[in-house]
Amino acid sequence: MTTYLVDTHVLVWLMQDNQRLSDAAKAVLRKASDDGCLIVSAITPWEIGLLVSKKRLFLDTEVQLWIDKALSFPGVVLHPLTPKIAVDSTRLPGEIHADPADRILVATARALGATLITADQLLLRYAAEGTLRCLLAE
Repeated sequence: MTTYLVDTHVLVWLMQDNQRLSDAAKAVLRKASDDGCLIVSAITPWEIGLLVSKKRLFLDTEVQLWIDKALSFPGVVLHPLTPKIAVDSTRLPGEIHADPADRILVATARALGATLITADQLLLRYAAEGTLRCLLAE
């Protein structure tokens, strides 16, 4: 059974039923949800809160309520930010951009042997180097 880690924007798209999610990605997300293999990193609530505070993301409710609802979505498992993941995020192989949230997502996916679902072109290019498994969300 494959485990899937959702990038922050994918969680937002999923919760908002955003049409940017491809039918293929929706099918994978549904299956992962049914199997209890849909992982959200502990960095994701931080990133969502930050985006809301900077007015780069607008939610239909207060951010904490929105996050609580997202994390109660069937089959979603919140994965903690462990010391190993934190350190590994600073030692990733190859060339990856410096965004700390993305680095933690990559380190989390690698630690769990999970496939990262994302539309982030930088992460998709990084995955093409063979250091990460990714699934295109769009």
